[in-house]
Amino acid sequence: MALLEVKRMSHHFGGLQPVLDYNLSIDRGQILGLIGPNGAGKTTIFNLITGIYRPSEGDVVLDGRSIVGLPPHRIAASGLGRTFQEMRLWRHMTVLEHLKLAMYSRIDYGLAGAFLGTSRRNAQEREFEEEAMGLLRMLAVDRHASQLVTNLSYGEQRRVEIARALATRPKVLFLDEPAAGMNPDEMVRLIEIVRKLHEELGLGILLIEHRLRVVMELCQAVQTLVFGEVVAQGTPSEIQNDPKVIEAYLGEQRVED
Repeated sequence: MALLEVKRMSHHFGGLQPVLDYNLSIDRGQILGLIGPNGAGKTTIFNLITGIYRPSEGDVVLDGRSIVGLPPHRIAASGLGRTFQEMRLWRHMTVLEHLKLAMYSRIDYGLAGAFLGTSRRNAQEREFEEEAMGLLRMLAVDRHASQLVTNLSYGEQRRVEIARALATRPKVLFLDEPAAGMNPDEMVRLIEIVRKLHEELGLGILLIEHRLRVVMELCQAVQTLVFGEVVAQGTPSEIQNDPKVIEAYLGEQRVED
């Protein structure tokens, strides 16, 4: 059984149907890309799977268990982490605080420990900080741990958001346009980091990205979505040369970006 399976998922907003009969299967260690023109329904699919919306039809199974109807925080705790198309970082918090906050669903020292500063509380806080610093090192932003996140460059903020998602200890990671707004150097760095995460953590990854170089370099398989339906699916080279994809998304240009 796949780590994450989406079975015939559809959704309706009134008379609109942004997602129709969507299917997905992700195994451990697999990177799958999801591409398509603006408004195709890509982020809606992320929101349906992660519990922000409830699918009108179909099922979502994570590690053998249906997660349809669970609230987003329960889905995250079950092993599905994500980033957002528009970064959701808190201006008043440091880089390290962002990651520690993402870990607090795992707290087991209770209210008494929080108020009294028990040894159990102190030990778990040290454990969280060590784990958070390890993730920041992996994302190459550890030197900014004590800084407010607003002091970082745009590309570094994107990496902090990925580190925060990893702090929930996901089995599957959803990345929603992680290279958006990055300059070419930042984009190359991001590709290297995601590849490293894949190799070291063995996560299943679903990637939405308009920068097609990122998709083609990282993904083992790619789905193309148009008006809520998958019109093509295959390897990056197959997708790049598929007439339906060229017509709907790539136009006349090859993927050189």
